Amino acid sequence: MSLDLFTLSVLAAKSFVVLLFLLVAFRFMGKREIAQFNIYDLALVMAIANAVQNAMTRGQGELVVGFVTAGTILLGAWLLTRLFWHAPALEGRILGTPTVLVLNGVVLEDRMRHERITEDELATALRQHGLSDPEQAKMAILEIDGSISIVPKDPVA
Repeated sequence: MSLDLFTLSVLAAKSFVVLLFLLVAFRFMGKREIAQFNIYDLALVMAIANAVQNAMTRGQGELVVGFVTAGTILLGAWLLTRLFWHAPALEGRILGTPTVLVLNGVVLEDRMRHERITEDELATALRQHGLSDPEQAKMAILEIDGSISIVPKDPVA
């Protein structure tokens, strides 16, 4: 098959569709799952990359095909970044927003359940910030990258 402009355009479109699919799929995996990637997850991502490679390139191992697909993914990522800059609300809907897990020392159980955060994970985050109990936290926030930020209560004078 020749690599005419139409064929390259189809490859670029497929690459962008795959990028959007993966963005949505990772969004639904949840914040904590993304933050806790391990060697198994790396192997999974590499397997996914290999699986979608044929969908994007139709099995063509030509250098120009690699440039078109990689360039399209990079351009798509850049365009999404620009879009999020101009429409911050859209970024929150697609990438998610931080979730408050503890507010004024009270653990918000429904949010913990929704985000699939265990009490042990929360306790670990508290200890990492020098706290031993959720009551010592003004807030604990699950960030969009999966990390848990802790804001301690002001010490009583």
